[in-house]
Amino acid sequence: MMNVQTAYTQDFFGEIVVTNPNANENMTVHFKVKDYNAWRTSYNGHEKERATAGITNGRVFRSADDPNDVLILQDVADAAKARTWLGSNEMKTVMEKSGVVGAPSIRFAA
Repeated sequence: MMNVQTAYTQDFFGEIVVTNPNANENMTVHFKVKDYNAWRTSYNGHEKERATAGITNGRVFRSADDPNDVLILQDVADAAKARTWLGSNEMKTVMEKSGVVGAPSIRFAA
């Protein structure tokens, strides 16, 4: 029997169902940006750093109502390592410089 667990994002995209029990953990990051195109350039430029933190396979979604409202779904090999990287001063500076508004909502699901 397959183990299915559910993680909920902020009522933005509804429910995400993780159907592969052998997959890495998943992480959602939800936030607003000042300018999506400027943020996306910065995001694309940090692929190597995300991979080093065990964060891979990022899928970026935008709200149909507000293109500066962003949700990222990513695979995570080690949640503790990802949390440490996301909470680092370096990452906070990168998010600020790329135009992230306020603190992101970060959730993990196995």
